Amino acid sequence: MSPTLESQVVLIAGGAKNLGGLLSREVAARGADVVVHYNSDASADAARETVAAVEAAGRQAIAVQGDLKRPANVQALFDAAIDRFGKVDVAVNTVGKVLKKPIVETTEAEYDEMFAINAKAAYFFLQESGKRIEDGGRIVTIVTSLLAAFTGLYSTYAGSKSPVEHFARAAAKELAPRGISVTALGPGPMDTPFFYPAEDDDSIAYHRSQSLNGELTKIEDITPIIEFLVTGGWWITGQTIFANGGYTTR
Repeated sequence: MSPTLESQVVLIAGGAKNLGGLLSREVAARGADVVVHYNSDASADAARETVAAVEAAGRQAIAVQGDLKRPANVQALFDAAIDRFGKVDVAVNTVGKVLKKPIVETTEAEYDEMFAINAKAAYFFLQESGKRIEDGGRIVTIVTSLLAAFTGLYSTYAGSKSPVEHFARAAAKELAPRGISVTALGPGPMDTPFFYPAEDDDSIAYHRSQSLNGELTKIEDITPIIEFLVTGGWWITGQTIFANGGYTTR
């Protein structure tokens, strides 16, 4: 795969804003056309802005809305990508939801929602990627560095991300004959709107204190790693990579 991503088609679930939005812009700068997925009307403006930024970089892009908890919408996302561009070379899933809550207070509805977003959607994204991606393609799914932590309060968040490790390993093994690499990437707590609603001042200070520079993970720390995995780092497959400035390891 070209290290520039020239003439590649990159599909990014959650590609409108935050980590996905920056990644959309950066892969476009490296020569890729981009499929920008977004979940709801609340992200529609961000999706349009991201598409405009890709086009301003001289590449083509489309925005596709869909709730990926429904496998039919995952299929429709890949349908739209292939209808527009004829192929998908790289698929990246940045979709996720966090819940910080004691086990004894977690409701069944909260449990179901967390596993639907973080595990079910990830599973069917991997499945559809395996069916539709080009031979020699690359698949990356965002998990969390909490998979390597011994902590409370994130049972449904880390718990619903943990199956994705094995989903990635299984997919990597099954898709290897087609030269497709599959990785799971676990950032540390990221400085995005995704992070702050679940935390308070004390926990934010603690999370910052655990990194090598006393700061939260920035999206700018993570996008180069994803870009490496889908270009020169293609030989890495079936792995979970923790990119967190020393926050956790195992």
